[in-house]
Amino acid sequence: MNDYIQFQNVTFAYEIEGEAPKPVLKDFSLNVYAGEFVAVLGHNGCGKSTVAKLCNGIELPQKGKVLVDGLDTADEEKLLTIRQRVGMVFQNPDNQIVATIVEDDVAFGPENLGVDPSEIRRRVDDALKRVDMYDFRRFEPHNLSGGQKQRVAIAGVIAMQPACIVLDEPTAMLDPRGRKDVMETVKMLNREHGITVVLITHYMDEAAQADRVVVMDHGKVLLDGTPRQVFARGETLKQAGLDVPQATALAALLQRDGLDVPADVLTVDELADAIAAAKR
Repeated sequence: MNDYIQFQNVTFAYEIEGEAPKPVLKDFSLNVYAGEFVAVLGHNGCGKSTVAKLCNGIELPQKGKVLVDGLDTADEEKLLTIRQRVGMVFQNPDNQIVATIVEDDVAFGPENLGVDPSEIRRRVDDALKRVDMYDFRRFEPHNLSGGQKQRVAIAGVIAMQPACIVLDEPTAMLDPRGRKDVMETVKMLNREHGITVVLITHYMDEAAQADRVVVMDHGKVLLDGTPRQVFARGETLKQAGLDVPQATALAALLQRDGLDVPADVLTVDELADAIAAAKR
């Protein structure tokens, strides 16, 4: 697999007036491979949102390097190219929606890139169809639900045709249905369109849907592996202030009560199948 985003021994600290800089990332290294879906987990303050901002040059490392498709984010001349290749979706969609009509909002990014108007029209329609929001193209964003707004924000990023999308806790402000819709959209973009996805989340059930889970603690990588490998380390996660998916936790309780179910269950459907098999 080819590296798409590389963090090479990155250190980053925020300046707080009257206080000594406190590193959020310390000698942090991580490779994200082209076409994969990576979830980044960690307790508040562990540095995961900083990782998101470093991915496309919103923040720059104070030590070390961040490379995107071989381009150094610290090179100002390459920054526009990097931001075309790595799109960002933030926690609050209202902070990303800038127009009064949905299709105008999705067109905003390509217009700023100087894309030809006829190509913009094609990209806007295509992006809205991909996130299942085409029928809402003439709506005013303030009339949409939280999940619909977030899908419009994702469409705005897709219209710029990035190879990678970084989502910084995109479902944190949504209800369960909105969360489900956004996650289905993210998985579709990765699996059907080959877009590399980096999902920053604090929901274990969302992380369980990724190809790979990276757990951060105190500015460094604590665990890195498939969801099954990572969530099998329940005690390590607990020490880092994290949990496991609900289905995994319930499987552990059932095991303790003597039911023969596997410990590496991740989803409700897997758990239901395991309980049915154990009772036969």
